[in-house]
Amino acid sequence: MKTRSLIRFAALWVLLGTLLVSSQRVRSPEHLVTADAGSATGASAAWSALVTNYVEDTFRAQPMFAVQQGRHEFDGRMPDLSAAGIASEIQRLKRSRGQILAFAAAQLPTEQRFEREYLLHEIGAELFWLEQAAWPFRNPAWYVDQIDPEVYLSRDYAPLPQRLRGYIGYARAMPDIAAAVKANLRTPLPRSFVDYAVKAFGGFADFYEHDVPQVFASVKDPAAQRELQAANALAIGAARELRDWFNAQRPSANEAFALGAELYSAMLRETDAVTMSVVQIKAAGEADTARNTAALAAVCAGYAPGESLAVCVSRADAHKPAEGPVALARLQLDQLREFVRRQDLVSIPSDEQAQVEEAPPYNRSNSAYIVVPGPYERNVAYVYNISPPDPSWSAQEQQQYISSVALTRNTSVHEVWPGHFLQFLHSNRAQSLVARLYVGYDYAEGWAHYAEELMRDAGLAQNDPEMTIAQLTDALWRDVRLLSSIGLHTEGMSTAESERLFREVAFKDPGTARQQAARGTYDPAYLNYTLGKLEIRRLRDDWVARQQVDRPGTEPRAYWKSFHDQFLSYGGPPIPLVRRAMLPGDNGPLL
Repeated sequence: MKTRSLIRFAALWVLLGTLLVSSQRVRSPEHLVTADAGSATGASAAWSALVTNYVEDTFRAQPMFAVQQGRHEFDGRMPDLSAAGIASEIQRLKRSRGQILAFAAAQLPTEQRFEREYLLHEIGAELFWLEQAAWPFRNPAWYVDQIDPEVYLSRDYAPLPQRLRGYIGYARAMPDIAAAVKANLRTPLPRSFVDYAVKAFGGFADFYEHDVPQVFASVKDPAAQRELQAANALAIGAARELRDWFNAQRPSANEAFALGAELYSAMLRETDAVTMSVVQIKAAGEADTARNTAALAAVCAGYAPGESLAVCVSRADAHKPAEGPVALARLQLDQLREFVRRQDLVSIPSDEQAQVEEAPPYNRSNSAYIVVPGPYERNVAYVYNISPPDPSWSAQEQQQYISSVALTRNTSVHEVWPGHFLQFLHSNRAQSLVARLYVGYDYAEGWAHYAEELMRDAGLAQNDPEMTIAQLTDALWRDVRLLSSIGLHTEGMSTAESERLFREVAFKDPGTARQQAARGTYDPAYLNYTLGKLEIRRLRDDWVARQQVDRPGTEPRAYWKSFHDQFLSYGGPPIPLVRRAMLPGDNGPLL
């Protein structure tokens, strides 16, 4: 999974930059490796060329990924998602992996040896989802990830007429994609997959029909508008056809969503480089759940003495922002940035600021999210979106949906300071092209979730019990994701049992609990929030302990900034790779 496509060392990289800017095709990596095999300098240049070729080949095979990275010469092009196209992509990835494995890595400098391992893991993750898990043939959510047109609609990388041309190409491809979805998916499908797909593709149809024309309404070119109308009609029809096809799968739908223990362990190994057992990971998740529950009980004893934890959480959640969450978040971001700077927690590499906006009508399935420009983009804003409640809901439901003041602040920590926004400020500036392009699920979400606890430990919620409650309940929410993921996919847990965990352990409302339990069936990797956080915490503690050997008695906090800066310099590889790089010779546990 490519987190950036939502989810990429100095003189030697000058050559790589030159190769990227050049419009000429680089010689084949096999030729370069052979020609320069006897020279360390030649090996470095050959590796750079291999990386360049791999990236350019990937952009041609996955043009939507290229567009999301800011390579807009690919605008309007879509990947071949037919079975033959997927088989071709699997073979391309395997050929690339073979070239990389055959490369004489011992001649490379340390940074490029790390990059080689990084790229091998990225390819392995892609192959896992395509081939081992067979996600294109089992899971409709895989297709939804491939066809989000957000880049054309809300990313201000070019004037609307240019973005319109890209969207038209996208829309024209939708009938072929719809045909591939129906041909590829093996039925019967799990019930939760069917429910998800009906909502997703039905939502796409409504979005194409009602929202897309509004986005491009200011384009005053009659011919372009006619093209948009014709192409959009194709997209609407294709999405509705898929919605109806999935609805027709309901009578035969089943509960066979589990990966199984063997494939689940392979997911952890291939996508996150985690080789510890599922039993060990579950034990770590249970310990984190107990730790967070005890901390919540301690703060609630003072905030709501004599009341249950559920009542305590509900009372804290009732404190809604009078000015609305968007205005509140704008105020909070300035405060959070100043807190990060004043506490000297991590370097801030630029003066860029995230914009805060109400989420556009076509993209409100998440209550809050940040849109991150690709590393090839220039002068394109990061936009932190907050979704308003659905106006068709009752007044009570709308009020319940709005996050409390404290939850809004914890979300702003996760999405912006020092969460995703700051992490991508660093990864977009990494010297490695691979690090800029591929930021993994465990790294990105692990860091953002780690950031929530970091800010509390640094004193952000020192005199604010509601903020502490918000941070702890968000942590319990992610703990239950880990436990549900393992339970649903390796232990025979039902979605009803998962729902109960979300209600009773994470204090979620019934609707959210149902949605989160269902998500665990088609997104088993959502354990990565807690798994990544625990990996980073353990790495920080072990790294600091090694530094203290030379400076006994120094407080651990004195090393935090150095740790964070070094950790973020790697871009976004699997965290075990970072651990091996930061702790050479380490044989300690991952969690």
